[in-house]
Amino acid sequence: MPIALITGGSAGLGLALTRSLTTDGWTVVTDARDAGRLSAAITDFADRVHAVPGDVTDPAHRRALVAEVNRLGRLDLLVHNASTLGPVPLRPLAELEADQLRSVWTTNVDAPLELTRALLPRLLEDDGVLLAISSDAAVAHYEGWGPYGASKAALDHLTLTVAEETGVTAYAVDPGDMRTQMHQDAFLGEDISDRPLPATVVPHMRALLDARPPSGRYRAADLDVPVAKGA
Repeated sequence: MPIALITGGSAGLGLALTRSLTTDGWTVVTDARDAGRLSAAITDFADRVHAVPGDVTDPAHRRALVAEVNRLGRLDLLVHNASTLGPVPLRPLAELEADQLRSVWTTNVDAPLELTRALLPRLLEDDGVLLAISSDAAVAHYEGWGPYGASKAALDHLTLTVAEETGVTAYAVDPGDMRTQMHQDAFLGEDISDRPLPATVVPHMRALLDARPPSGRYRAADLDVPVAKGA
């Protein structure tokens, strides 16, 4: 039975990917800062999910995640999904305080890197996959998106450097725009109902995991989903 650890599993892409994997027989360890929200989100498949509430920036919480993975005895997939947009409404870099920039970096870069370092021996032993959720903001420059974009660019670079240094299979994947709370926060007061739901992105990410191409940065929109037989 394959095991995955997906951070930020109470909503959005993290929840959609958790749901998809558990449907196919995976066991998923996941977390969220709001324990009640996490519990409610996974109600329909809670028997296949090991929920570990907490903040991924907290070293004690990261140790709890690692302990749960080690208790299960293997790790086939580590997904760095939990992230923060930073202060909203979005504002220019010149208007941000140093602690606001640091907060984004701590969540989006430091925490996933430390979790990767802690679980790397397990990933290598089990021939697992390291997957970092990226963004087009990591390679493009949008007004107000500086802290988030820079943090995602750093996460991409660190993730793929780990792959180069250790041989672990690693991907940085840009899922594209999605109808999530984070995206709504970035566009306060605007209608984002034209953005696709996270569940529509999951098949493309699953296709990547199934094909297992060389480590690198990928766009979900470029990943072909196999057509089911008889379709």
